[in-house]
Amino acid sequence: MTTIIDMIRHGEPEGGNRYRGHSIDDPLSEKGWLQMWQAVENRPVWDQVITSPMQRCKAFAEAYADKHQLPVIEEPRLVEIGFGAWEGLTSAEILATDKEAITRFYQDPVNNQPEGSERLRAFQSRVNDSLQDMLKQQAGKKTLLVVHAGVMRAAICAMTLSPLLSMYRMSIGNAAIIRIKDDGIRPATVIFS
Repeated sequence: MTTIIDMIRHGEPEGGNRYRGHSIDDPLSEKGWLQMWQAVENRPVWDQVITSPMQRCKAFAEAYADKHQLPVIEEPRLVEIGFGAWEGLTSAEILATDKEAITRFYQDPVNNQPEGSERLRAFQSRVNDSLQDMLKQQAGKKTLLVVHAGVMRAAICAMTLSPLLSMYRMSIGNAAIIRIKDDGIRPATVIFS
């Protein structure tokens, strides 16, 4: 019995590119809505939708589910990583106060996270626990997860047994989709489409 979990990153939020984490919850912009509908328009309809409770994910999840008369489940373990002191700031604003902070973070995100941020290992653990539960509970179903780039990065690292140091070496654009496939024979596999 094959289980499919397709993860889609939310579209562009209002306010442009900045560190939102889980305390800044801007809605999707008009462009963001368009990105989302375009990303799913030629795909078969999923059996259900699971979403981060943040509005930049949840609003589209509910609209998609309503259009196709599907159930929607909110999964609090799928909220974005908390960026602490960086939440709400742009890269330019962070660079204005500490020119090396972003470079240190991306080179070694485990040991150079912003002050007050959620620990990366704890974040990956909650995302992976959620995915493992879904793979068991949703066996044989095709599920759409509407989530954040950080959630997708954490899932990729967990599924491929990659070190957390590599987490931010992946660029995941707005409305990008990855697939996790579990055929019950080999370990769950990440498929990039």
